[in-house]
Amino acid sequence: MLNNVPAGGSDVRDSRGRKLAEAALYLVTDARRHLDPGFGELARFADAALAAGVDIIQLRDKGSAGERALGAMEAAEELAALAVLREVADAHGKLLAVNDRADIAVAARADVLHTGQKDLPVAVARELIGPDMLLGKSCNTPEQVDAACGDPDLDYFCTGPVWATPTKPGRRAAGLDLVRHAAGRLLDDAHAHPFFAIGGIDAANAGEVAAAGATKLVVVRALTAAADDDELRANAAALRKAVSSAGMGSAGMGAEA
Repeated sequence: MLNNVPAGGSDVRDSRGRKLAEAALYLVTDARRHLDPGFGELARFADAALAAGVDIIQLRDKGSAGERALGAMEAAEELAALAVLREVADAHGKLLAVNDRADIAVAARADVLHTGQKDLPVAVARELIGPDMLLGKSCNTPEQVDAACGDPDLDYFCTGPVWATPTKPGRRAAGLDLVRHAAGRLLDDAHAHPFFAIGGIDAANAGEVAAAGATKLVVVRALTAAADDDELRANAAALRKAVSSAGMGSAGMGAEA
């Protein structure tokens, strides 16, 4: 069972916690509606990505090509897309994450809810999703990292963006120093939550992030922009190799599982 988790843990939570501890690669994808509004392409892509080594998949359609072409997703449409991802994630034994909305996460039977600094307060989100769903938070400053490390309602956090990225327009890059700060907190406190580095990470620069002390990576375009499944598999393999070469993945997580 994860340390510092809310009371009321269960076999479901323990299983999710083990998968989180072992996770190295977290993919954030849009619904790919611009390619197929019926989500068939989303299912195909998700299956290929999870088969290639993705451990956690999150749906985030904000600012996507599909949103520009078809408009923002309504709740019912988002739930339909998440039902597709739920089926694929279950088939691979991987984790499904929902972005921002606790109500959608509960309705979609997600494994993970991920929130930003301007979303619901962590304690409120935890009350809404219950004790079994994993909860993560984005952190952009050392102070936010310090707060997240000891928050008993969280299970993990993300640091970034490491580099500027079009998926977060206007967001100043936090750089590798924030990764180093988070990694240092884990070294100082075996009970601190695991973290993922995020923002502009791809196969070419993942080694730099690993060298800064990240144990896990979140990627977007490194996989979603792959020209075909061969490139997707090659990029996923390179990302996993970068973390593996640095003794990453589950390394440094202590008794988090």
